[in-house]
Amino acid sequence: MLQVIKKPVITEKAMKLSANGQYVFQVDPNANKIEIRKAIEEMFEVNVISIRTVRIKGKVKVRMTRRGMMRGSTPLKKKAYVTLKEGQSIELVSGPAES
Repeated sequence: MLQVIKKPVITEKAMKLSANGQYVFQVDPNANKIEIRKAIEEMFEVNVISIRTVRIKGKVKVRMTRRGMMRGSTPLKKKAYVTLKEGQSIELVSGPAES
């Protein structure tokens, strides 16, 4: 089986969403919602309510070298916004504990 979940996304927006029980992960671009749900539930032992996915196109990059212009692109990325059942959380992504 593919390594479905690559890493959690740690940004300001992701931290705000984690307060509402939503977490953001970078996932394999070929993974579907069913595979993502199974991987999250097995890895963190939580109940997933819903999953939204976003595909981010790679950017075209151009740079000048001695031989002329070199063109290339960054790879395609896919993010999954995972909503958990009320009262559950993922400690790896949650951030500092609230006092």
